[in-house]
Amino acid sequence: MASTNDLKNGLVLKLDGGQLWSVVEFQHVKPGKGPAFVRTKLKNVLSGKVVDKTFNAGVKVETATIDRRDMQFSYMDGEYYVFMDMNTYDQLMVDRKAVGDAANYLIEGFTASVAQHEGEVLYVELPAAVELTIKHTDPGVQGDRSTGGTKPATLETDYEIGVPLFISTGEKIKVDTRTGTYLGRVNS
Repeated sequence: MASTNDLKNGLVLKLDGGQLWSVVEFQHVKPGKGPAFVRTKLKNVLSGKVVDKTFNAGVKVETATIDRRDMQFSYMDGEYYVFMDMNTYDQLMVDRKAVGDAANYLIEGFTASVAQHEGEVLYVELPAAVELTIKHTDPGVQGDRSTGGTKPATLETDYEIGVPLFISTGEKIKVDTRTGTYLGRVNS
């Protein structure tokens, strides 16, 4: 249990019958008239839904312990992604739902942060940007410039993103894992 005065970004609260909500933003408000309160923006850990919630100042809220560990993606086993804890070498099978959009950027050997609560995997989080190789893209046309348009490109994970016209098959690029956008070439 914690007080609303102890709230901080990233803290996970247990509200509404055991649902897990992560604090995205919080603001202590002391109006000229009336009691102080805390205005928060909360994100549901499982669904990603964001809501605004107001608490009276000093009210007790239940916190949840989230175990985040850096683990290395090893391989796919049917519908499950197998991650290995690099300290203990234990393997953890994570279902597709918990991996979510991170699956679009996962290749063997990538390190990801795996969050668990009471033994249940909540989500898998990748770094903000990853380096991947272009598996296939149509060749650019003479006169293509870096300020031109974009064309579809298939990454080594079989996920398709838009890249500038001058990018060719086999090049290594940097991709934003939050938005799925091209960030730039990787200089070898």
